[in-house]
Amino acid sequence: MTDAYRLLTRWWTAFALAASLAMLGAAHAFEHFEHLAPCNLCLKQREVYWGAVAIAVLATGWTIVSGGRRGTPRIASFLLAAVFATGAVTAIFHMGGEYGWWALPATCSAGAGGPIDMDALTALALGTGPSVTVISCGAVAWSWLGLSMAGWNAVIVSALAVFSLLAAKRPKDARAPRIEKA
Repeated sequence: MTDAYRLLTRWWTAFALAASLAMLGAAHAFEHFEHLAPCNLCLKQREVYWGAVAIAVLATGWTIVSGGRRGTPRIASFLLAAVFATGAVTAIFHMGGEYGWWALPATCSAGAGGPIDMDALTALALGTGPSVTVISCGAVAWSWLGLSMAGWNAVIVSALAVFSLLAAKRPKDARAPRIEKA
């Protein structure tokens, strides 16, 4: 077993925390610098990473406080695997809707909304209010190498789910040895 694999599986929650924060940072960078407004499903995919951040912060903090003698708790890796698998399902559903493999729900169409604000509607009708752009989940706003942003997210979050399972099922020699007290 390589030292890199041992390090990765032993401190997986810290790596998952860094990966989740990087994915959230990339999503916000696309939104603010490339002016790509997120749709409803894009925001749902971000929620997955926020959930992973919460789990990873708690597990990594616990490991640091406890001295890291045994690495991160396995239950945290299993929870991260479940969270990332949920993200993979959401991203694949979003990608399939973008490519027309299946129909997206009504909440993903441009025109779905929440409660009606009559003052804003009147201002829009009179031409004094700002125009509102509603983003459709079925529109591919950005793609690279034939995959949309949802497609790349599906690939990355699936890999994170697999690595989480590997970390949860790590062999005993990947964990720190127990110190025997004499």
